[in-house]
Amino acid sequence: MEATSGIDEVSGELTSVAHAVSLPAESYGNDPDIEMAWAMRAMQHAEVYYKLISSVDPQFLKLTKVDDQIYSEFRENFKKLRIDVLDPEELKSEGAKEKWRPFCLKFDGIVEDFNYGTLLRLNCSQGYTEENTIFAHRIQFFAIEIARNREGYNKAVYTSVQDKEEEKGANNGGDEGANSGGEEEKGANREGEKEKINKGGEKEKDTYKEINKSGEIAM
Repeated sequence: MEATSGIDEVSGELTSVAHAVSLPAESYGNDPDIEMAWAMRAMQHAEVYYKLISSVDPQFLKLTKVDDQIYSEFRENFKKLRIDVLDPEELKSEGAKEKWRPFCLKFDGIVEDFNYGTLLRLNCSQGYTEENTIFAHRIQFFAIEIARNREGYNKAVYTSVQDKEEEKGANNGGDEGANSGGEEEKGANREGEKEKINKGGEKEKDTYKEINKSGEIAM
């Protein structure tokens, strides 16, 4: 139940951010303020989503209330589309746009803000870099990312992040052990030095006693 609650919480955050991700494409114009606002919101959405698939096994994620329908329609219309590494032409060419248009319109009124702008990774094993990111409509983002989750492609991100966390934890544990050993060694050295000093002091006292007894030096 706790795992499900965590997924729902992060998914809710994803949905709320996606809702405000941008304005419809026809509203962009050339206004730099609008473009900047869109870029900031799109990046926020991207960061939330990447955090999501990094912290939760993607195969258990549910991105919308109609994931099953989106996935079914997507694979019915794009059976051979490679989604692990996308070819931008599969979304941007005139032929691709003609094929995507009827698919997208099927979700008008079903997926909220279906035609809003978002960012989509080309190579799903990598993050949102300038070279690995293209613009896509929200329904395209959902279709491709739901398919990537269900078909196991996004697990590469989750596995990579989890492996790094485990490696980091192991290294920290090793460092702590080394530091602990070092402290013990230092402690032993300090005790040894104290013992030497004490023994030296005792010998010195004995020497002074012997001198006093002989009367050679008055203390």
